[in-house]
Amino acid sequence: MASTVTTEPSKDSSASSRPGYGQLLRTRGAWTFLLPGFAARQPFAMLTISIVLLVQHTTGSYGAAGAAAAVTGVSMALCAPYSGRLADRYGQRAVLIPGVLVHTLSGIALTALALAHAPLWALFAAAVPTGASVPQVGPMVRARWGVKLKDSPLMTTAAAFESVTDELTFVFGPLLATALCTAVNPAAGLVTEASLTLVGGLLFAAQRGTQPQVAAAGHPRVEHGSALRVPGVRVLIATFLGIGSVFGGMQVSLAAFSESIGEPGLNGVLYGTFAAGNMLSGLVCGAIAWKAAPQRRLVVAYAALALVASGLWAAHSVLVLAGLGLLVGMCIAPALITGYTLVEGLVPAGARTEAFTWLTGAVALGQAAAVTVAGQLEDNVRDGAGFLVPMGGTVLALAVLLALRSRLAARPRARTVARGVGHREPVTVD
Repeated sequence: MASTVTTEPSKDSSASSRPGYGQLLRTRGAWTFLLPGFAARQPFAMLTISIVLLVQHTTGSYGAAGAAAAVTGVSMALCAPYSGRLADRYGQRAVLIPGVLVHTLSGIALTALALAHAPLWALFAAAVPTGASVPQVGPMVRARWGVKLKDSPLMTTAAAFESVTDELTFVFGPLLATALCTAVNPAAGLVTEASLTLVGGLLFAAQRGTQPQVAAAGHPRVEHGSALRVPGVRVLIATFLGIGSVFGGMQVSLAAFSESIGEPGLNGVLYGTFAAGNMLSGLVCGAIAWKAAPQRRLVVAYAALALVASGLWAAHSVLVLAGLGLLVGMCIAPALITGYTLVEGLVPAGARTEAFTWLTGAVALGQAAAVTVAGQLEDNVRDGAGFLVPMGGTVLALAVLLALRSRLAARPRARTVARGVGHREPVTVD
């Protein structure tokens, strides 16, 4: 859909001159989707590391483990935008319920194949539906905030809050997955991820009252166009690919580093430190009343990310690596938050779920490429070589961002871009 919903701002979503988290959380009906949304997205942070640890245990190769995780990530990246488009067109519930069922079954199948020492191609075959069916809960929650807070300054605060929520899951998710895989059973992480996805996804799907309304397909003024046709979205996809390279490179390289020093359980702590930096800086970003333009903030944050990530490969001690990981995480949050905030000005309301899933999919695709390359580097070059991946990914993405940053200018508020070209007056969608 490429329509703009014209409604009067509610008292709950009106913002003061200095919007904050307290005002955001008092938005009417917010908690009805926030709590189930948190439960539903928690398993996502467990998926990649659970696959890496399980496949590495059964094959003895970080290259094979990274490849299996990469297939899952590529599958998710390719299918997530279509899931978002279907959610925009038919409603979130219609997409979520079959998705969580497929994900649960395919995740358990992947676990069984790995434990049976099935050939790598069989693991890839199971990894495809596992990744393709990952529920896009984060983008769906962001779309619900967009409905609640249309044209409100609280949108930046909501973007920060969602980034913090995502990172909170990435603090606990890897820790939980690592603990389950190392202390209980190598398969326990993936089995738990599949089970939590089923329960959390169904709970979130049950919250019908807050999901964005779906326009009738036959409405004469509504068109279903892809958010990918908006030039600014394509620029953001490139920048989020670089962010994905940091996530993927860190996951494999930290696991390899922990294994090399004989402390595999330390992996979850190191990755949790990285995610904690992301979460803390996200909290600060959401509390600041920014005066600088979001395009400028994105460039500055991304330059800092590329600079700090470039030093990871030189770290050879736990304390130095933990400190650099913390700094890298602190640089990621501002870039993610600003990127998601820019979607509000670039994309019509009826296509935002799809736009958010393109960005989520870009992170997954970057992560998939990173775990593959980092796994090969760790296996075939030397310990710590996988940390070159975050450096390369962020530097390349920064170059694209600097060259094309002018395309991130917000679309005119008085008009709605349909299919990325042409303009239409706003229409009311019931």
